[in-house]
Amino acid sequence: MSDDPTIVVFDFPARPPGGPEQAAALRALAEDIAAEPDLLWKIWTTSAEEKRAGGIYLFRSRAAAEAYHRKHAARLAAMGIEGIEATYRRFDATLTAITRGPVAPP
Repeated sequence: MSDDPTIVVFDFPARPPGGPEQAAALRALAEDIAAEPDLLWKIWTTSAEEKRAGGIYLFRSRAAAEAYHRKHAARLAAMGIEGIEATYRRFDATLTAITRGPVAPP
């Protein structure tokens, strides 16, 4: 298990954009995610054309990323979302800095 910062990319089928109720639910979800231990940041992703959504997350460690993966996959499954894909990657801070990536070593 790596103690290096770890990126997790989630991708899953998404429902069509909704109204104010969905916006409020997503805001509550964002606030919950922001409070996640060891989460450094999240970038939200959507594709209305492909009916997909997800996110790119950076965690302090692989263990934290894996713990969040289990939690988030269970939450999505409870909402009836199937076909959840997640991949893990380490990032290269030196090369990322050269290309102006929004990450810094923790």
